[in-house]
Amino acid sequence: MDAVDRIQEAWARERPDLDVSPLAIIGRLHRLAAHLTDELVVVYREHGLGEGDFDVLATLRRSGAPFEYAPGELAEHTMVTTGAMSKRIDRLEAAGLVARRVSDTDGRGRVVALTDSGRQLIDRAFGQHMANERRLLASLAPEEQHALQQLLTKWLADFEH
Repeated sequence: MDAVDRIQEAWARERPDLDVSPLAIIGRLHRLAAHLTDELVVVYREHGLGEGDFDVLATLRRSGAPFEYAPGELAEHTMVTTGAMSKRIDRLEAAGLVARRVSDTDGRGRVVALTDSGRQLIDRAFGQHMANERRLLASLAPEEQHALQQLLTKWLADFEH
């Protein structure tokens, strides 16, 4: 019996009129997400990054050469507000990891681009991040990982389509 079982049992006792079975999944996912975040940010911190910083650098890196986006595009790709993105960009620019400059294609537009040191940092951090994610999944057999991936893909599509 785990914490979610105990919570579900208590609610079933206190509110027998309600079906509390969704807690078995949602409760565990919520708790698992918190544990995963705690484990993932360890790698980011080793590289002097916060979760949002890592997200911005990784988004720029996976965009391909020349590793740049307009600030609004960057906000869309990372699913944060433009205000939150500005703060992240300011912090990363101050650290020399990104640079703001005039767009080559639109003289009025600005872009945020990875600097060489930003690219080197995210390449190191992302390699460690992937090793960390493999470690976090190691208790699941490959076929379990595949089944979970398929279920989560199906479920997530309900929210994102």
